[in-house]
Amino acid sequence: MSEIKLGKLLYPIQILCSDGLIGMKEAITTAYPKTVQQRCIVHMIRNSVRFVSYKELKPFCEALKTIYTSKNEKEGHEQLQKVKEKWKSKYPTAFKSWEENWDAICPFFSYSEPVRKIMYTTNTIESLNRSYRKYTKTKSVFPSDESLMKCLYLATLNITKKWNGRYRNWDLILGELSIMFEGRI
Repeated sequence: MSEIKLGKLLYPIQILCSDGLIGMKEAITTAYPKTVQQRCIVHMIRNSVRFVSYKELKPFCEALKTIYTSKNEKEGHEQLQKVKEKWKSKYPTAFKSWEENWDAICPFFSYSEPVRKIMYTTNTIESLNRSYRKYTKTKSVFPSDESLMKCLYLATLNITKKWNGRYRNWDLILGELSIMFEGRI
């Protein structure tokens, strides 16, 4: 199934922000070929800072920030080279994932700042998954797939009650995405 059918409308996946799970890119490309795949910037940062000493963490993160806040892909790549040049003598492996995954980071630069804010991390979905685990971990076995789906549905109702906030500038974000994905939103 390549699309989720809701009523009479079809909603294919437009953008997927993932943490680089092995096989994810291939699976999404197969099931949803028009999906823009974006690597989670927060995971990229985490992969880099695990090699950095605590005392140099703040200046290192500030240097990394110049990469993902760049205006476009070219400037971002130039910043990556500058940051790498500055820190590679101390932390040569800290930039390996940035270089290996640059093709999955590049889509990020084609969006405006408000859209980037939404798609630079997978923390929201990780929080949702953690909430689902809270509801399912007390059950050792579900009698059927249907009972699991009912449990997750009820959990979703409870979890979403807390979602009363609104994304800042949502109207602008939706407008930009409607232009970029014309006919798909």
